[in-house]
Amino acid sequence: MGPVEVSRLCFGSLTMTPSQGNLSHKEGANLIINAFERGVNFLDTAEYYENYEYIRLALESIPRDEFIIATKTYAYDVNGAKKAFEDACKALNTDYIDIFMLHEQEDINTLNGHYEALEELFRLKELGYIRAVGISTHKVAAVRASLKFKEIEIIHPMINYKGLGILDGTKDEMLDAIKAAHKQGIGIYGMKILGGGHLIDTAEYAINWALDQEFLDSIALGMQSEEELISNICLFEGKEVPESVKDKLKTKNRTIEIEDYCTGCGKCVKRCQANAIDIIGGTAHINEKCILCSYCAAICPEFCIKVY
Repeated sequence: MGPVEVSRLCFGSLTMTPSQGNLSHKEGANLIINAFERGVNFLDTAEYYENYEYIRLALESIPRDEFIIATKTYAYDVNGAKKAFEDACKALNTDYIDIFMLHEQEDINTLNGHYEALEELFRLKELGYIRAVGISTHKVAAVRASLKFKEIEIIHPMINYKGLGILDGTKDEMLDAIKAAHKQGIGIYGMKILGGGHLIDTAEYAINWALDQEFLDSIALGMQSEEELISNICLFEGKEVPESVKDKLKTKNRTIEIEDYCTGCGKCVKRCQANAIDIIGGTAHINEKCILCSYCAAICPEFCIKVY
């Protein structure tokens, strides 16, 4: 199929899902189509996001061979990786996936422990069903460890100008690791450039900072409205964002809330890699480490965690 060539702006699709923006399938699909028509040919998703239906609907109006899809799985063995691939293809109504990654890898131990899954993804690549194999991570150690695995061609790392969400080091340490990976020929597309919403007040600076990092081949930004799409495209193209768009975006700040019917089961605490949730007085409480990723909301059995 040839090399994977993507737009510098990657459509981050997590924010349109029920755990965040809660767009209808049609609304989400239309936003993806709008982005494609404006030059964004790259979309990031994951089986955990449960949003394949949005993308499948969008693909009814987008030429499949002109649209790059990256997805992720928590699979750790052959069977899990094979099933994740087959489920993605079926849900998206496609016979191949452009980029398939292992989700939230941590270090050399995680990669060694999940090597069976990597091998299966690489086998599927050799058969032509996957174009590139990679990992996503919030940790410097995983980026560094990736250099030892020939299967890993793409890395989706946590990076922003303040280093928010990097779990085992500083911004500069992550930058050094990313640069080393890029120098080795690994494709890089950054995540959480806006720190999960915490850098919204300095969004223009945060995006321009990321654009100045030449080793970031693409930059994923979560989008759940036309205003966010237009603003991001303007910034990526070096154009002024229309005042009407700025005014609408000023009224939207992301936040997380825990309903008072929380039972304090602790599943969200175990799920949160950022250690941003504590059980106090029998209920969950969010601390200052939260990056608004919404993964806790997806795991809550009572649906009492809301990210807006």
